[in-house]
Amino acid sequence: VSPWQVPYQRRLSLSPGSSVTIVGKPTLCFSMNPQLQLDLHTGNDENSDIAFHFVVCFGNCVVMNNRDRGEWRLEVKSSEMPFENGKQFKLCIIVLQNEYQVMVNDKHWYSFPHRVDPRSVEMMQVCRDVSLISKLCNLREIR
Repeated sequence: VSPWQVPYQRRLSLSPGSSVTIVGKPTLCFSMNPQLQLDLHTGNDENSDIAFHFVVCFGNCVVMNNRDRGEWRLEVKSSEMPFENGKQFKLCIIVLQNEYQVMVNDKHWYSFPHRVDPRSVEMMQVCRDVSLISKLCNLREIR
């Protein structure tokens, strides 16, 4: 059993050069349409704005977006699917000067330009149909 129950929330602070990494596994087979959602919130609750919204519809697509002043912006969708049915994955989000760079299993797959300053991020939330095996962070945590 994972010590990091989903939904999982963690307070944090990001800046260029920092990163967030999770290791997980889908809890359902791809034919059941499982999803992974990772949000970088600008506040301390799930209703706050989201600087980076990353959703994996396993076996189908990846959707990236942000929510600013309560409004969802234009989503970016990719059919590139590095996640494999039933297999463990390592997801790393690296904060660069102008964008988030998303690595899956140590390979770059997606980029998403900053629409909201990453320094405004206060919380990470991971939810949906995954179990978290571990989390590694290269960031400044808020205690």
